[in-house]
Amino acid sequence: MRLLVTFLSALTMLSAANPALLRAPWPAKWASHPSANRGFGVYHFRKSVTLPEKPTSFLVHVTADNRYELFVNGTRVATGPSRGDLAHWRYQTLDLAPHMTAGRNVLAAVVWNWGRYAPAAQISNETAFLVQGDGSKESVVNTPVGWRCIADEAYAPLDRNRSGYPAGVLAGAGETVDGAKYPWGWQTPGYDDSKWTAAVAAGNAMPYGIRNDVDRWFLVPDSLPPQEDSPQRLARVVRAEGVKVSPGFASGTAPVEVPANSKAVILLDNGVVTTAFPELTVSGGRGAKVELIYSESLYKPVPGQQESRWPKGNRDETEGKVILGMADIFVSGGGARRTWRPLWWRPYRYVQLEIRTQGEPLTVHDLSARFTAYPFKHEALLETTDRGLQNIFEVGWRTARLCAHETYMDCPYFEQMQYVGDTRVQGLISLYMSGDDRLLRNAIQQFDDSRISDGITYSRYPSNVPQFIPTFSLLWVNMVHDYWMHRDDAEFVRARLPGVRAVLSWFEDRRHPSGLAGAISWWPFVDWNPTWRHGNPPGSETGESVVVSLQWAGALRAAADLEAALGDRIFSERYRSRADSIVARVRATAWNDSRGVFADTPEQKTFSGQGNILALLEGAVPAAEQKAFAEKLLENNSLTPITFYFRHYLSRAMLKAGLGERYIEQLTPYREMLEQGFTTWPETPGEARSDCHAWSASPNYELLSTVAGVQPNEPGFRSVLIRPHLGPLPALRARVPHPRGAITVDLKRKGNALTGTITLPEGLTGLFEHGGRRIMLKPGPNSV
Repeated sequence: MRLLVTFLSALTMLSAANPALLRAPWPAKWASHPSANRGFGVYHFRKSVTLPEKPTSFLVHVTADNRYELFVNGTRVATGPSRGDLAHWRYQTLDLAPHMTAGRNVLAAVVWNWGRYAPAAQISNETAFLVQGDGSKESVVNTPVGWRCIADEAYAPLDRNRSGYPAGVLAGAGETVDGAKYPWGWQTPGYDDSKWTAAVAAGNAMPYGIRNDVDRWFLVPDSLPPQEDSPQRLARVVRAEGVKVSPGFASGTAPVEVPANSKAVILLDNGVVTTAFPELTVSGGRGAKVELIYSESLYKPVPGQQESRWPKGNRDETEGKVILGMADIFVSGGGARRTWRPLWWRPYRYVQLEIRTQGEPLTVHDLSARFTAYPFKHEALLETTDRGLQNIFEVGWRTARLCAHETYMDCPYFEQMQYVGDTRVQGLISLYMSGDDRLLRNAIQQFDDSRISDGITYSRYPSNVPQFIPTFSLLWVNMVHDYWMHRDDAEFVRARLPGVRAVLSWFEDRRHPSGLAGAISWWPFVDWNPTWRHGNPPGSETGESVVVSLQWAGALRAAADLEAALGDRIFSERYRSRADSIVARVRATAWNDSRGVFADTPEQKTFSGQGNILALLEGAVPAAEQKAFAEKLLENNSLTPITFYFRHYLSRAMLKAGLGERYIEQLTPYREMLEQGFTTWPETPGEARSDCHAWSASPNYELLSTVAGVQPNEPGFRSVLIRPHLGPLPALRARVPHPRGAITVDLKRKGNALTGTITLPEGLTGLFEHGGRRIMLKPGPNSV
């Protein structure tokens, strides 16, 4: 069942909701259970209200710390809040009217706090729940008056450090739920809550910007839509031990009977990696333990080798492989058709049920799932005769979707954290594949909110574990520029300029006497180059890193554009002058004439693909020499390698050098991964930790922006430039969403020429370039 409640966006809320709630303390107060604190706990809240008639609207504002699920008359209608920080605590505005009736209505919520087991992306103050009615009629639901609550003793966190649990997981613990202790039916109108305790006040509800004394949450409206919630079925039963399992179990048509005092193991394959809420339905079997283990892939055991180093191999192959991964445990209480689902979604392709029964048999009726992710709509199109290219496009979009929820995420399995470097690539994919810019805008704002006193952003945010990658702060500046080029949103971009200036000031304060970047504190990560310690380029920790200097130059030029258009021209001129001086210094000190490439430092001891890609991008290579340099770069095996992440910057450099026609040939590693059964793109080449990493999905953006050739021709995407590079393709049909409508490209090759039709939406003009010809484009169909 999809979440049927109406969520109002932040902009809609400002006009539809009570404006007084934006400028004064709320009448409602935060509510909590008397025993709740900052530690682990799961709590249920209920309130009954009587209405004289079915309402046509019933607006409420809801949030919780850490999280909540809200039910109205037994129906789940909302989950949240979207992740933020204490200074920007999100609340959702909901219209509950579709679920309410004349007479008695019951609002119920489960609220939980993972305490020290929380995901690293979860910021928290203490366990609390807040409901504020929008007006006088809705004020009857304000917390805490009349709300009753109970601490759910069925829940316990599942230790992440046990055997078989992968290292490096920051996404939070699994859960153990004892069905004998669970208050089944707590969310339904007929449940008896008379023995529950009265909720207590836990603090004032304060909108952002209001004078306060001791309150820790500052409330802001959530600008994001509800997450997708759609049914999903497992694809097949891989194998079973200790019990007979029909293939129909995967489709929910053949229950499994597990005898008393026995053990059964069932391995299932979803067919593709997913992010979903598994829903397990069982009957009987009091005391039976069902452990669910989730993994993106299976592992081939190697005697004497650490589990985390076991190879994965072909992701479709299961013979001789085992599952390792995060898990949940449900202990049956013996009731009929009890359905359990975890409080947070799980990432997986493979799921294994390990069942141990006690004195009663257990019936496993079904293991279904509800898919969840940010509700991007697939608006883009790519049609070619190259089936491999189509598959790359499909797998890339799946990867991007699974790495986008209430924030962008580097990966759904291990960390679930919004990193700047990943997010820059993800934002471009979102714009080109869906046209939805809300999650990108949210990310840019959150990184701006994360800046510390000396100017740089967190490397990942929201985060309860501070981490700083100053080079990622430079990429945040580039991200603001990306947004400015693709969206006509001057007010939002202008508001980012103080943050942009602060980031660049941080690097200016640390400039090396030579004019290059100085020693970078914290973590100067650039790419997972296998020869670089922790991904830090040579010279980054001591000074005069060519790689970091060129990233700094790129951010300076992006900022110069922003300042010239929306800010201060003095800053613009200063930034451009500094960028030019950096690039000139790189050319003077890092160019190695005998090798014909740039070194990573003026000492010229190491040479990387990353440094030379950036040298090309930032103009250290004269324009007349760029194409020859890029061709040599593609064939140069003496440079230390780039990973999938940096292929995005390689593609940009190729395009700048006039080698867009060679882009498709660079996709060979992706074709090879398809042959190895990947259904999402991994973090790095080889035996990667993460099988789903959105920074590796950049081909989705490049197939549309480079191959189809659709790019902004001016800031705000106010006009379009179409400069296609079909490479070996005989024909191509593509569609790219634009704020004014769809841009379609339908082209066929005839020798060295292209013919076809470019269609622009109403109000958009543009330019078509190919083979030295330029054609002005008008709204509607254009023959080329």
